[in-house]
Amino acid sequence: MRKLYFTRHGQTIWNVENKICGSTDIALTELGHGQAVELGQRIKEEGLPIQEILASPLIRAKNTAEHIADITGIPMRVEELLREQNFGVFEAEPRDSIEFLEAKKQFANRFGSGESMLMVAKRVYTLLDRLAKEDKVYLLVAHNGIARVVHSYFYDMENEEYAKHSIKNCALEEYCW
Repeated sequence: MRKLYFTRHGQTIWNVENKICGSTDIALTELGHGQAVELGQRIKEEGLPIQEILASPLIRAKNTAEHIADITGIPMRVEELLREQNFGVFEAEPRDSIEFLEAKKQFANRFGSGESMLMVAKRVYTLLDRLAKEDKVYLLVAHNGIARVVHSYFYDMENEEYAKHSIKNCALEEYCW
């Protein structure tokens, strides 16, 4: 049985300010850089069998992956399919607003000019289907929206559970193929 690992990027200033980052390219805070370094050290110390790191092209995930790769020596490359969902009119808005929380429950909603959850699931599932055929252990470094999709690929989730699923910055999740 092969494993797949997933982590969310380190903290950003918009995480601190409770704003939706989405596809907006927001950098890591100093704490975020530190979280990425700590995760890299943990992966190295635990000897996790990760063979390659795939990272979202957005700077917060890419920098997180670069820290991990530098510490562990694991090769890393950018994977466009891991880009965070474009939340359209909700980009930079409060992540806990009633309007956003309700809109997030509608999987075909493009948030005005953005990308629906169904569109995101299609691209991430395409990537996961491809990786499932490869004989390699990957670490995916991406975003909270992508974490929901990855989790739903491996586990059945009710719509409300899907909309609420979240992981902390630089938390590590493990899945088995």
